[in-house]
Formats: sequence, structure tokens, C-alpha cells
Amino acid sequence: MRLRVIHETTYHYTPAVKNALHLAHLRPRSDGAQQLLSHTLQIEPKPLQCDVAEDVFGNTRACFSLPFTHALLHVRAESLLETLAPPAPPPGPPWEAVRESLRYRRGAPYESAAEFAFPSPYVPRHDDFVAYARPSFAAGRPLMDAARDLMSRIHADFEYAAQATDASTPALESLRLRRGVCQDFAHVMIGCLRGMGLAARYVSGYLLTEPPPGQPRLVGADASHAWVSVWLPGEPDGEWFGLDPTNDRAAGADYVTLALGRDFSDVSPLRGVIHGGDHHVPHVAVTVEPVAGPVMVKNSL
Repeated sequence: MRLRVIHETTYHYTPAVKNALHLAHLRPRSDGAQQLLSHTLQIEPKPLQCDVAEDVFGNTRACFSLPFTHALLHVRAESLLETLAPPAPPPGPPWEAVRESLRYRRGAPYESAAEFAFPSPYVPRHDDFVAYARPSFAAGRPLMDAARDLMSRIHADFEYAAQATDASTPALESLRLRRGVCQDFAHVMIGCLRGMGLAARYVSGYLLTEPPPGQPRLVGADASHAWVSVWLPGEPDGEWFGLDPTNDRAAGADYVTLALGRDFSDVSPLRGVIHGGDHHVPHVAVTVEPVAGPVMVKNSL
């Protein structure tokens, strides 16, 4: 599947910002499930400096500075990708065996996935996560069977409510409320998996959504998305499989991975520090659309 993603963010500042430094994760990854064909990042006003580098998780990030007065910031990222349907995850070994493989033992080989079994800024370790997760993790149950059951329970038990939370809502609060958005669903599922001693990553990206029958596809009407990646052991470094508790399904060719991290704090699409601009509300517009036929390939930033 060939997909075009356009992600636009606009800030209007009152009063004007005098100085700003921003960090953006807006360039999709290239991996086994997707190939980035082209990418452009446009920033207005033009930054004095923009440095692009890879972070510790292999994501591409752009750090740009605006050390001058400006009343508006507009960031537009356009990406073209070829996506493939990932293989269906096998049931895997019993979840207890996977947990044991991630535990530290002196002299044992280092397992890189273990860093995603620890607490992170937005997902602390807490008994409430364990209590919610436990019904899905019967003794000897294959890991992916248990993870899918957990995903389905979150989908059934939690209400999708756009105004119930915001980007800073702690995962424990989302668990208590039993409501939120895709970010909250992902954080809760990650907290449950890590509470059981398992490795889970936060995935930031996009999902192709189809308009209702007879309705046109609306430009800018889509949204960024988040889901969970669960680790299964294997050679050489194991495998990661995407599960989406918001939609109760595995990630497929209609998903675009933007960035991977421990939680949202690692992969926020756009964040920054500003001097001034006391009153500002971001406007975000996302378009995900299928593309047919030949395309012009271009890359910048």
C-alpha cells in the first residue's frame, strides 16, 4: 500500500514569541514493514538553524531554533511511504518464560528489549496496572494470546473520549477514569505489560481512515495515532508486533510508524520551549491518503 501523510501544525501567539527552540519527530521510519520514499519538512518562519539527527531509539528528529520575534509558527511535514502487511504474530512461548528471559542475571547475555520493561516518565510501575492485567495472564498462556486478550479488554472497558484527557494525563489517571484517547489506551496497555515483567514500546504514527460511504475524504480531518509494540524472543534480537487497543486489532499495512519510544515523552511530534506567547493554541491537521500511480520522490530535512 502506498500512502501519503501530511501533518500540519500551526501556532498563533499572543503576544509574539521572542525566542524559541523546538524538537520535532515528523519523519517516518524505514523498516521491514514500511519504506520511506520521500519526505519534506517546511517551517515558517524559516529557522536560523535546523539540525537533523537520529535519537537513541533510531527515530529521526529535527531540532530547530527561532531566535527572533514571531507571532506564528507553521510546521508542515509531507511523507510518502510504501507499507506492507506485517506477518501475523505467533502465539509465542508462555508469558512467564518471556518475563524470565528479560530478568537480569549476572553473566547472562544482554537482551536489548529489556529497556522497554522498565518504568518510564508517563508509565510508572504500579500495582493497579498489575491488578487490571492479571485476568489476561493465566499461568502458561502464550504471550501473544494474553496480550491480545488484554488489548480487547481495554477496548471494551475504556470509552474513547477526546476531551477527557490531554497529552500530560498520567497513565494511572487514564486507568482510573476508564476513558481517554489512543495515547491513553496505549499507555495503559504498556503499564499493564510492564507490570507483568514484559517489554512494550509506545508507537507514534498514523492510521488510514476511510470516510463514510458516499462522503468525500476530508483534507486535514485525520489525526495522529498511537499503539503498542509487544516483544517476543527469537533470533537474533526477537521480534516486535504492533497491537492497537483503541481499535482492538493488530497493526497492518494501513498503519504508518512515525517514531518508537518508551512512552509519549520520547516521541512527541512537536514540542518546544518559548519566551513569550503566553496565549497560544495549536491547530493540527493530518491527512492520510492512498496514492496510486508514479510519484515524484524528493527529500529535504
